[in-house]
Amino acid sequence: MAFHRHTGPGSYTVGTMSERFDCHYCRDPLQGKKYVQKEGRHCCVKCFDKFCANTCIECKKPIGADSKELHFKNRYWHDSCFRCFKCYTSLVNEPFMLRENNKVWCSNCTAAEDAPRCKGCFKAIIAGDQNVEYKKMVWHKDCFTCSQCKQVIGSGSFFPKGDDFYCVSCHEHKFAKTCAKCKNPITSGGLTYQEQPWHSECFICSNCKKQLGGKRFTAVEDQFYCVECYKECVAKKCAGCKNPITGFGRGTSVVNYEDESWHDYCFKCTKCARGLANKRFVCHNGKIYCAECPKRL
Repeated sequence: MAFHRHTGPGSYTVGTMSERFDCHYCRDPLQGKKYVQKEGRHCCVKCFDKFCANTCIECKKPIGADSKELHFKNRYWHDSCFRCFKCYTSLVNEPFMLRENNKVWCSNCTAAEDAPRCKGCFKAIIAGDQNVEYKKMVWHKDCFTCSQCKQVIGSGSFFPKGDDFYCVSCHEHKFAKTCAKCKNPITSGGLTYQEQPWHSECFICSNCKKQLGGKRFTAVEDQFYCVECYKECVAKKCAGCKNPITGFGRGTSVVNYEDESWHDYCFKCTKCARGLANKRFVCHNGKIYCAECPKRL
């Protein structure tokens, strides 16, 4: 009696009967015919396929005695049905993964399916791919592009704005403050004067060109001057002490009369030296007097 054995759950033996036995189901004689022995019972191939064969979990058809059968965790397949659900590669003698809905996957498709998805192209990012990660999101390096110019940012610097990402150049032109003097974007640092932004290197003395950030200065119309240049080049000279009237320190108040100016503490009577700021005074022969002194001249 020649035979071959199918192992695993519900195992059975197939062979050619040399003795006198009848089929357990249809009672036909089996001598000289192919038969199947399962759980101590002998049956013809036709009855085996009808009553005993396992059902393929993939094609839902019986796995006949003449078919090659594969099993895993009480699940059965024809060998021709044991293919990757994704790429249809045969998995006979190949590593596989049993996934949802009893579908088998090859190792490559399993890795791709479980891999993170690129937020740009929505394809899997597999091991070895260069990628960019930001706040639990991931992109292929070449998929991480500027929302404005569409150029690849890759591993370069970028600025997030809501759901968008901008390269340095586009962010500067779209969002950065513009210098009141040169009209170019202010990317870092800078200062504010009268609610207008300036580059530090643009906010300078109109005379000596020194930067004025953090220093005392005077604004004259649209020009700015450091203290020294204002004293030397711009400030009026006091008609009393002949020094510049800067508006800094002592004597910030100024007295103007006709075409001349004085520090408030220099505006005093020529004769008695009485301070005349905010008081009545008399001008006589180009000199300033209190109201009483001209009577004594």
